[in-house]
Amino acid sequence: MELDFDVSLIFAILNGKVFTAMNKKLQKKFIEGGLRITPEQWTVLFFLSEEDLITQRQLCDRVYKDKPSMTRIINMMEAENLVERRLNFEDHRSNLIHLTAYGRAVRDRAEKIALITLKESLRGLGLSDIHIAQEVLRRIFLNIANQKG
Repeated sequence: MELDFDVSLIFAILNGKVFTAMNKKLQKKFIEGGLRITPEQWTVLFFLSEEDLITQRQLCDRVYKDKPSMTRIINMMEAENLVERRLNFEDHRSNLIHLTAYGRAVRDRAEKIALITLKESLRGLGLSDIHIAQEVLRRIFLNIANQKG
């Protein structure tokens, strides 16, 4: 099959080149801003600020992480007092993850840094470019997520 686009570039993008570069930049900016969090932890803080007291499984689904990775992230965040586990009274087999007051304050500071970093990363792109990129990546994700096996 012959493709009329740069396959190496597409694979580099889809295999995480942009993701890795963005995470490195974000990590550097967090450190410069005096925050001791990772981009993964930032993502968890962001989703918990949108919906607090959710199960670890729900959090895995939202941030698209497997259970062992999420357990490691939550353990580290709990040790830093960013989140806490609370008993789920509806299902005693699971805990609810709660964003602490300190976690919320860190999230607020991290959001400012993340937005500045995002704006820097999108420099030179128009709103229509961003919408197209968003839609293309959403479709690729759905194609992969909806495949069986």
